[in-house]
Amino acid sequence: MGLAETFLKQTQIPEAYRYASKDVLTEEGWRLKEQLGSRIYIPGHHYQRDEVIQFADDRGDSLRLAQLAAAKKEADYIIFCGVHFMAETADILTDQRQKVILPDRRAGCAMADMATIHQLERAWSHLQTQFGDTILPMTYINSTAEIKAFCGRHGGATLTSSNAGKMMQWALSQKQRILFLPDQHLGRNTGVQLGIPLNDMVVWDPVRESFEGDTGEHTQVILWKGFCTVHERFTAGNIADCRREDPDVQILVHPECDYEVVSQADFAGSTKYIIDVIDHAAAGSHWAIGTEMNLVNRLKHSHPHLHIRSLNPMMCACLTMNRIDLPHFVWSLAQIAAGTADNIISVPDAVARDAVLALERMLAQS
Repeated sequence: MGLAETFLKQTQIPEAYRYASKDVLTEEGWRLKEQLGSRIYIPGHHYQRDEVIQFADDRGDSLRLAQLAAAKKEADYIIFCGVHFMAETADILTDQRQKVILPDRRAGCAMADMATIHQLERAWSHLQTQFGDTILPMTYINSTAEIKAFCGRHGGATLTSSNAGKMMQWALSQKQRILFLPDQHLGRNTGVQLGIPLNDMVVWDPVRESFEGDTGEHTQVILWKGFCTVHERFTAGNIADCRREDPDVQILVHPECDYEVVSQADFAGSTKYIIDVIDHAAAGSHWAIGTEMNLVNRLKHSHPHLHIRSLNPMMCACLTMNRIDLPHFVWSLAQIAAGTADNIISVPDAVARDAVLALERMLAQS
């Protein structure tokens, strides 16, 4: 679904919710959650606002939350506090009778939107002409259902930032080359971790429909030119500034940051990895974290015995990951209670069937 279509389908919530105070909405949210009971399940992604994630039954990364939603067989409605691709994955994995709701349809992921099915089909045609049947498509979980389905149809799989290394190794055992979608930085950082030379990885630009870099028999990984608009804003200059200001600081970043940042950091890993490192950090230790601001602030507040800061002091919360607010969330609960649920995310059966193949291949390796 394109951005314009998403905005057209977004229902405008009543002014009573838009202008109600935070205290009133919070009280109403808890009342409705108690009223609806086991009919609803609320997964909340780590990047959500505090005002929303307080209602979450579980917190986690996108795939884990979708799996937890699939296990909640008694729930009629899954109110996914995350973004569009996460709600799609939950819809793919849950029962047909269950409805997945995204409180605000405008909650998206810029990275996922950087790879459309039409771009991928054109790119695939070009790559097949140049390289023949030597490529396996692999997609980061942060992608649309259609991209996951394409990978499923062509023997590929999904991957997460936690299992990217294992999945890339599996892919290279199947074919000579990988097409890695849609985040070039995660692909490059994982490739380097596996010992793949930088020169053996090349970027495909889906807008120009051309390569950035030299290709040939040496090419092992074709990186889609996509990126996270938040993580790409962390720089090597930020690391230098932090180390100059605080010689004791340890740099902890997400692998969606670019190669220069990850290579200079002390630690790099998934959101779960970042949380685990901070949970086990020595009291009084100093940390600069390169990931989404809501999570950094939450870690700072929940670990007062540590000195935690953002790697980039000018960083703001992700505008799309941060889209779901308290008015939209409480309104969604009220709609369910009234029997008029809105903003239901539904993946077509054919797309879901092929996307499941990609997900199952990943889970089989994990």
